[in-house]
Amino acid sequence: MGIFSRFRDIIHSNINAMLDKAEDPEKLIRLMIQEMEETLVELKADCARTMAQAAKSGRELAAVRDRAGRWGEKAELAVDKGREDLAREALMEKRALETRAEALAGEQAAIEGMVAAYREDIGRLEEKLGTAKERQRTLLHRHLRATGKKRAREDMSRVDSTEALLRFDEFESRIERLEAEAELAGTAASVRRPAEGESLEARFDRLAADEDVERELARLKARRAGGE
Repeated sequence: MGIFSRFRDIIHSNINAMLDKAEDPEKLIRLMIQEMEETLVELKADCARTMAQAAKSGRELAAVRDRAGRWGEKAELAVDKGREDLAREALMEKRALETRAEALAGEQAAIEGMVAAYREDIGRLEEKLGTAKERQRTLLHRHLRATGKKRAREDMSRVDSTEALLRFDEFESRIERLEAEAELAGTAASVRRPAEGESLEARFDRLAADEDVERELARLKARRAGGE
C-alpha cells in the first residue's frame, strides 16, 4: 500500500469506533500508532525532498530571470551603438529566457503547492496520532485499574477460601488445648502445694480429715469383702 493510500485510510478512520469494536483494543491501538508513525516519517521525508526541489527550482528561476535581464541590457547597448542586428539577436535570447522563466515559475508554484499540501497532511496526521496516543493512555489506565481490581479480588478469595478457614480452625483448636493444659497444670499445683496464706493448724486439720477418709474407705472395703 502506498503512502498516500495509507494516509487516506488513517485520516478517514474513526479510531474510537474501531477500538470499541475490537476484540483486543490495546493491540489494535499499538498497531495503529505504529502505522501512523511510519507514515508520518515518510510524509516528512517526502516533504523535505519537495522543499529541496522547490529551493532548487527557485534558484534556477532566479538565474534565468537574471540572464534574461542581462540580454535586455545587451539589446539596449546594441541599439545605442547602431547595431540593430545584434540588438535583434539579444532580444531573441531574452524572449527565450523569459519563456523558460515562465515555465519555471509555473513549476515553482506547483512545487510550493505540494509543500503546502505536505505540511497540511503532516499536521492532520500528527493530530490524529495525538488522539490515538491519548486513547492509548486511557486504555493503559483502564488496564491497570482492571488488573488491580482483579488482583484484589483474588487476594480476597484466597483469604476467604475453605482451606484458609480450616487452617484458622486448627490453629484455634491448638490454642484451646494449650489453654486447657495450662489450666490443669495450675489445678494440680494447687493440690500439691498448700494454699497461699493457709495456717499450720489448718493444714493439720486437713491431714486428719484425709486419715478419716482413708479409715472409712478401709471399713467399706472390709464389709464388701465379708459380704462376698
